[in-house]
Amino acid sequence: MQQVANTLGLNGPDADTRAIAALIAQIGRRSGEFPDCLANHLPMVLEAMARLGASFARLEEYADQYIRVHAVPFPPSTGASLDEANWKDAIGDRQREADLRLFFAGVVKQIGRQAAVRRYVPLLAPAVAASATHGLMRLAYALMRGDDTEVANALGYWAATYLAYEGIPGDRIATVTDPLAHLLAMREEVAFRNVEAPTHLLWKWIEAMGRLPAFQDRLGRLVAAPDFLEQIRPASLLLYSSSMSFEALHAVTGCHWLRLVSPYLDEPQKLAMHFWEVVLALYTKIGMPLPPSPDVVAAWRVLPLPDDQEIAAAAVASDDEHDHSLVFSAFEEYRHTGDRLYKVVAARRVGLIN
Repeated sequence: MQQVANTLGLNGPDADTRAIAALIAQIGRRSGEFPDCLANHLPMVLEAMARLGASFARLEEYADQYIRVHAVPFPPSTGASLDEANWKDAIGDRQREADLRLFFAGVVKQIGRQAAVRRYVPLLAPAVAASATHGLMRLAYALMRGDDTEVANALGYWAATYLAYEGIPGDRIATVTDPLAHLLAMREEVAFRNVEAPTHLLWKWIEAMGRLPAFQDRLGRLVAAPDFLEQIRPASLLLYSSSMSFEALHAVTGCHWLRLVSPYLDEPQKLAMHFWEVVLALYTKIGMPLPPSPDVVAAWRVLPLPDDQEIAAAAVASDDEHDHSLVFSAFEEYRHTGDRLYKVVAARRVGLIN
C-alpha cells in the first residue's frame, strides 16, 4: 500500500507498511457480510484509510472496533468442493461463500487474476447488485492492490450474494442512449412513488424494485456504448451533490470501482450498464430528486475548501466506513477528471463545509 506513491500525496509511516498489509490480509479472511446480510467494508476501507494517511495504530484500532461492533464472522462453508462444472450451482447461496472463495482461489492460481476477472466478471455482471454492489467494491480494491487472494475472495463473495434482475424479455432491443435522461424519466411514473421494501437493507430495496412491472419495463433498454462509464460518472456526481444521500454515495464510489475493474474486461461498458440499472432502483429510495442546475453546480465548484490533508484527516478520524470510502473515491475521481466538485462533496461528507 504505502510503498506505492500515495495517490493523494499524503505520506504515512513507511515502517508500518508490512504490518498494514498483514492486517488487511488477516481481515480478508472474514466473511463479506455480517449479521444480517450487511456488507463488510473493512478490507477495503482499511486500504482507503491507509492511502488517506492513517497510521497503523489507527487502522488496528478501527479494525478491532469494527469486528467487535459488527460481529463480523468467518465465511460459512458446506465443505463441498466446487469446480468448473458445478460452481454456478452455488451462486446466490450465502452459505457457500467459503466454497466459492476456494473455487476462485484455484482459478486465480491456475490462470492468474487478470484472466480470472476477464473470464468470470462478465458472468457475474448482471448480478452487480450483489450485497448492494459491494462485491464490485471488493474486487476493485483487490485489483488496485494487485492482491490475488482478495481477487478470489471478492469473486466468491460476489457469486455467493448474486442478485440479478429477472423478467427482462430476451428479445428486448436497447435503444436508450442517455442514462441520465432514462433515470430522470422515472419521475413521471406513478408506480415509483411510495415504493416499499421488506427491510432496511439496500439490496432488499434493489430486489423489491426488480419485481415491479413498471421497473422491469425500464430494464434492458440502455445502449451499452463504449463510453457508458464516462456518461454515468458526471450523472452520479450530480445525483450525489444534489442529495448527499447514502444511496447516491454508492453511485459516485461505484464509478470509481468500475474504472478500476474496467481495464480487465473486454466489454466493461456492459458491467457499467448493469450498475446503472442498480442506480435506477436506488433513485426511487431517495425520492427521485432533480439534479442541481448548472448555475448551482458552477457556484459549488468555486467554494472555498479545506486542503486535501484536512479533508483526508477528517475522514480517517471518522468511524463511518462510508466517510473513508467516499473521500478516497472522490479524491481518486478528482485526479482522473479534474472536476473540483468531487472535493466539494468530500468536504461536505465529513462536515467541513455546509
